[in-house]
Amino acid sequence: MDLVAYTYDVDGVRLTGYFADGASGGSVPGVLLAHEAPGVTAHIKERARMLAECGYVAFVLDMYGREDMPIDEAREQSGRLMTDASLMRRRARAALDVLASHAHCDPTKLAAVGFCLGGIVALELARDRAPIRCAVGFHPGFMRPVGSATGPIAAKVLMMIGEDDPIVPAEDRASFIQEMKEASADWQLHVFGGVGHSYTNREIDTRAMPGFAYNERADRRAWTLMLSLFGEVF
Repeated sequence: MDLVAYTYDVDGVRLTGYFADGASGGSVPGVLLAHEAPGVTAHIKERARMLAECGYVAFVLDMYGREDMPIDEAREQSGRLMTDASLMRRRARAALDVLASHAHCDPTKLAAVGFCLGGIVALELARDRAPIRCAVGFHPGFMRPVGSATGPIAAKVLMMIGEDDPIVPAEDRASFIQEMKEASADWQLHVFGGVGHSYTNREIDTRAMPGFAYNERADRRAWTLMLSLFGEVF
């Protein structure tokens, strides 16, 4: 399935996202896809195609305004977002508005899904009480951006991490659980034993980063858990 590029502006910055339209007529739920720290890559675009094949309208958001960045630049961009939750929310909300305005998207049935950094973005949308029915994170970090929203969380939350993920120490996991309790959220945390960071990304092994590895079984199970939640909320 071909993706359709869509440009939009936030605070004077030109961003480019990608639609994958799986509707076969009428309106269907929309899924916002938030990318990993390296930015918009082939991996996140493939996930959009996979969601479209399941019958959804998917939109890959752009948090940086550039693709194919050197890893050091991408880290600088992600670091900037982590020090400014307001900026993160503005860019994510703008992309959610783009998705909701798509001709085949039912704006009352929206979800936010993120990978790595994108999981933090999806959670921040839930904290900000964006009009999403659920927030899903694949190997997300649990560090909160500076200025993160607080208060009740209405969206259902599903986070899925590897037990051996070096990005998510035990104390961050405990803080997430405590936050969900205080927010009276309907939440799930799935921990895959023997699994590290970036377990959904088939390309990660080429980087030879300790604690980062693709895991087919965890990838498959996590995707199934997400689709099950979609069946519930939509």
